[in-house]
Amino acid sequence: MTASSNMTSPMAREPRRVRSVVVLGGGTAGWMTAAALSRQFGRTVRITLLESEEIGTVGVGEATIPTIHWFNELIGLDEAAFLRETKASFKLGIEFVDWVRPGHRYFHPFGEYGVRFPGVAFHHRWMKARAEGVDLPLSAFSLATELAGQGRFAMPTGDARSILSTLGYAYHFDASLYAKHLRGLAEAAGVIRVEGRLQDVERAAESGLVTALTTQRGERIEGELFIDCSGFRALLIDGAMGGAFEDWSHWLPCDRAVAVPCARTEHTTPFTRSTARPAGWQWRIPLQHRIGNGHVFSSRFMGEDEATAMLLANLDGEALAEPRTLRFTAGTRRRAWIGNVVAIGLSSGFLEPLESTSIHLIQSGIAKLLTLFPDRDMDPMLAERYNALLGADMDNIKDFLILHYHANPGRSDPFWVERREMALPGTLVAREEQYRRSGRLMLGPEELFRDASWLAVLNGQEIVAQDYNPLADVLDSAANSTQVRQVAEVIRRAAPTLPLHDAALAAAMGG
Repeated sequence: MTASSNMTSPMAREPRRVRSVVVLGGGTAGWMTAAALSRQFGRTVRITLLESEEIGTVGVGEATIPTIHWFNELIGLDEAAFLRETKASFKLGIEFVDWVRPGHRYFHPFGEYGVRFPGVAFHHRWMKARAEGVDLPLSAFSLATELAGQGRFAMPTGDARSILSTLGYAYHFDASLYAKHLRGLAEAAGVIRVEGRLQDVERAAESGLVTALTTQRGERIEGELFIDCSGFRALLIDGAMGGAFEDWSHWLPCDRAVAVPCARTEHTTPFTRSTARPAGWQWRIPLQHRIGNGHVFSSRFMGEDEATAMLLANLDGEALAEPRTLRFTAGTRRRAWIGNVVAIGLSSGFLEPLESTSIHLIQSGIAKLLTLFPDRDMDPMLAERYNALLGADMDNIKDFLILHYHANPGRSDPFWVERREMALPGTLVAREEQYRRSGRLMLGPEELFRDASWLAVLNGQEIVAQDYNPLADVLDSAANSTQVRQVAEVIRRAAPTLPLHDAALAAAMGG
């Protein structure tokens, strides 16, 4: 027997490959999935997307986080065309207003705090300097925070010697225009769109795998792998495969959102704003042509009429449409991949858009699917791995969102008192306690939110570290304090020299 006789020949592998994928549902999740698969597989895999013009999309995911750059590069998106066609603006982070107490605000920036010195992480240098009399807040060490406050924007640079290397950015965009833009790219790459509503799901008697979808018009769409992007309805992962939903509303009780666009203001601000309300919070997302607004709230503490009136009373300009209400439950499906069905987007679970993670979770699912893409035999270990990774992603984001809610020392509304007093997940308790004691951030390598994000929210919500890494005490105190002050001074001087956001946006679009 030769060494090569044990290896499967390419001809033998070929029949095992998945050659047809069916995506159920359009919107952001469906067209992101179709665009990514068509870009990666070209025309070697037939990709069909079934959607109905009659079914509206949720479409509140208009704010993103910097991981979107990975997805845009994956599908070969042209940034200038994308900015123009989706009416996008740049986003440097999120401002949180009134979360700790009325009148309080803080900023969660994208990018890094300080600069990278050798040895101990910058925030430990800052904590040491603070303990020794340097009276500068954490925000003084974030260029993104400073730029956002001045309405300015600049692209990051790869040169580590430049303070611009510490920046990160994402986008605000019109979700329906983004889906339309992706649809154009996907269809140009060979994706077949079928108009219609789902009527029946056919499954193989023996294996239980889905074999075809039938529309209400009687059209039959066969496939080997099915992607459920049907939103909250979860028609395949729940309806056909029985994937159970794990309810997280005891931690995240907001179950409604009223959304309405309003007229834009004179200048487009380069950040999302989240303002605490008596039973939840309000978002403000600035686009080129309008401002997106929404009031996320708990129906146990506030009625829809009151929530709608509160939203309409707190707009920057005239409302451009009738308010619409969305209903949801926070939670996840521990088995988002069952058999040959993979749920991506809202069908796999939902976390309110407090930290703009909705679109990230779509692309997270897509990335994991590409890494674990199955053959026709649907190896169950691939699904098991997918579910474990996506579950960890959801758990970590869940903890990060809960952190915003429960640390609210100065709010007296019943909703906020209940949040402050609720029992927390053990994982979050451990992180908070460790940070308070030692200034350490106990993050795993796969986690979405990194040091700067946790530092911003912990400090912003007034959870303060009592100590820092002992390695910082190796540093000369005077030299460390001088260096820390110098970083803040570089940021203070650099910010006013950079372009205003609207000018930077026009330049990026080729205007």
